[in-house]
Amino acid sequence: FPPSLQVFPSQDPLDRADFNAVEYINTLFPTEQSLANIDEVVNKIRLKIRRLDDNIRTVVRGQTNVGQDGRQALEEAQKAIQQLFGKIKDIKDKAEKSEQMVKEITRDIKQLDHAKRHLTTSITTLNHLHMLAGGVDSLEAMTRRRQYGEVANLLQGVVNVLEHFNKYMGIPQIRQLSERVKAAQNELGQQILADFEEAFPSQGTKRPGGPSNVLRDACLVANVLDPRIKQEIIKKFIKQHLSEYLVLFQENQDVAWLDKIDRRYAWIKRQLVDYEEKYGRMFPQEWCMTERIAVEFCHVTRTELAKIMRTRAKEIEVKLLLFAIQRTTNFEGLLAKRFSGCTLADGTVKKPEVPLPSTNPFLEDETGTETDEIVIEKSDTDKPKKPKVPDNPFHGIVSKCFEPHLYVYIESQDKNLGELIDRFVADFKAQGPPKPNVDEGGAVLPSCADLFVYYKKCMVQCSQLSTGEPMIALTTIFQKYLREYAWKILSGNLPKTTSSSGGLTITSLLKEKEGSEVAKFTLEELCLICSILSTAEYCLATTQQLEEKLKEKVDASLVERINLTGEMDTFSIVISNSIQLLVQDLDAACDPALTAMSKMQWQNVEHVGDQSPYVTSVILHIKQNVPIIRDNLASTRKYFTQFCIKFANSFIPKFINHLFKCKPISMVGAEQLLLDTHSLKMVLLDLPSIGSQVVRKAPASYTKIVVKGMTRAEMILKVVMAPHEPPVVFVDNYIKLLADCSTDTFQKILDMKGLKRSEQSSMLDLFRQRLPAPPSGVDNTGSLSLSAPTPEQESSRIRKLEKLIKKRL
Repeated sequence: FPPSLQVFPSQDPLDRADFNAVEYINTLFPTEQSLANIDEVVNKIRLKIRRLDDNIRTVVRGQTNVGQDGRQALEEAQKAIQQLFGKIKDIKDKAEKSEQMVKEITRDIKQLDHAKRHLTTSITTLNHLHMLAGGVDSLEAMTRRRQYGEVANLLQGVVNVLEHFNKYMGIPQIRQLSERVKAAQNELGQQILADFEEAFPSQGTKRPGGPSNVLRDACLVANVLDPRIKQEIIKKFIKQHLSEYLVLFQENQDVAWLDKIDRRYAWIKRQLVDYEEKYGRMFPQEWCMTERIAVEFCHVTRTELAKIMRTRAKEIEVKLLLFAIQRTTNFEGLLAKRFSGCTLADGTVKKPEVPLPSTNPFLEDETGTETDEIVIEKSDTDKPKKPKVPDNPFHGIVSKCFEPHLYVYIESQDKNLGELIDRFVADFKAQGPPKPNVDEGGAVLPSCADLFVYYKKCMVQCSQLSTGEPMIALTTIFQKYLREYAWKILSGNLPKTTSSSGGLTITSLLKEKEGSEVAKFTLEELCLICSILSTAEYCLATTQQLEEKLKEKVDASLVERINLTGEMDTFSIVISNSIQLLVQDLDAACDPALTAMSKMQWQNVEHVGDQSPYVTSVILHIKQNVPIIRDNLASTRKYFTQFCIKFANSFIPKFINHLFKCKPISMVGAEQLLLDTHSLKMVLLDLPSIGSQVVRKAPASYTKIVVKGMTRAEMILKVVMAPHEPPVVFVDNYIKLLADCSTDTFQKILDMKGLKRSEQSSMLDLFRQRLPAPPSGVDNTGSLSLSAPTPEQESSRIRKLEKLIKKRL
């Protein structure tokens, strides 16, 4: 809005910034009838114009005398400004004078401040010099009198005061005092060391009866002296304190061997108690002398044990070794409870790794195994869960010496696992295969759980002993016996197949006898195969978890050497062999029926009836075997699906091959075969849930294989049923239905129709001519066309047969 409208708001359209005369006139005269009062509107506008002229005239006349008044006001303002400038100049002059005066005053004050500061520094320095000189004199006198209590406080003060004179060392008197302080410190250090040597001589084991106040004060002085003095005192005292231990547990003493290792730890416990009673107050608490004695004992013990075990390595047995390790880890646990580990040097010990949570069932209570004891006789699964103990800073401080001799433990586990596998083999032979129990769904062999429970115990024990190379050696043993279990217990007990076909005749099949005598494997053998398959699957999954757990336990640098892929592949082979046995058994049971189908006189069939006896035989075998296999593989559903897929991939091609052997075939015979093929197709589609009260939809991968294969069989029969006259129509019909460019397959179709050789020759020539050109890079032999023939290409018999099939469904 323009400023005038902001000050004087107006609703008049004539005052708008975007005023449009044409729009305004159209508003006043929207229609022709409104022009009747145009004179009245013109008069109003003229009246408004006259009013505006009057207002403008009045304003202009009012401004006539304004110019004279403005000049007068300007002159008055100029006079006022001149007066203001004069006052400002006076103020400025006075301010400059004041500033000069302040500078003169502050100059004197600064001089006084510098003088005061220098005087204060001088007085303070003189006081410090006086204190230093007096303190040095007193320090020398007290040192001669061995007044260590007073020396401890005085020496610290003297050292602190001396720090103030570091920048004055160029002054001879100050440098001389500094040298006297250093000399006094050196003298104190030598004197205190001599006092401790006298009280605790290096030679001999005689000790004073109680603590010394002089030595206690000397320790306070040592805190202020060079740290080497303190370390020397600690070293000599601990060495003297452990001198008796080195004598009692020499290598040639009976108590030095591993079977009496308890006595070492009992001795140090007594010594620590004795130290606390006699010398606990003599050393400052921050020196942690009790812990230092215990740590040095551990270092000495580790060295001594390593030496004696190298000398008597042939005498080390696994029970003795585990006993020594157990007692040692117990002692390390006690140290962790008693001390904080603040005196341990970096790299002396290694803290155990915190294991990650695992879903492995046989490792579920592992968090409770890292305690003070290694249970040897009893399985870890018998112990209740315990909360995770905190990391032990003393872990391995002594027990590390046993690591080079853990090969004894590894060899023992190798022997034990070999005996365990032999016992599994013997138990299986003695007890025989597991009894059929369909309700349990194919139980895992109990020996499998026993093996992995033992593995778990070995892994936990070894990880407590070492996480280095022994864990790699134990992993190699695990791999060895996983393979032996797979081959001796699982593969070794799979039923063996025979080359005989069951000895059934075509006559017995045509009489629709029971199919039970056709099956090669008994019910017990089928259950055994399923049980072995379930066991192999359990072993496969558990071996993978075992590999992950071993990688958690071993040192990070050795993780890449833990690899159980080969053993997992072995169990996968057992699973594959088990499935193949089940497939071969059912497949072989169906062979006599298919053989009977191929040897029937199909050219003599006079009418289409119900499904043929060979179809009934195949269905009987499927209904006998598949429910047993499905129920025993209830816990491993994916492998049952694999069984179904492999059986379909084996049975359907074999069925098609036997179809080609049915020659010659009459029209009615082909209709009967097509009806039989459809029946088999329906049974195969229902195979995963056949005989089950709970009907499940078959997996899509399996259904696709059955539909594809059996549709090809139906298409073959439809081609056989089609008339071969005229030949061009027959060949085109064949190519459309089968999409098979193989001359061998076309030859087999002609043989099934029973055509003469001369007719077959002309047909083959025509077939080669009618073949479509294959697309580049595409193999057209494997593609199938499932499109149905047109009514013009089918005979009345084919349509009649389709109606018959629909009626039966």
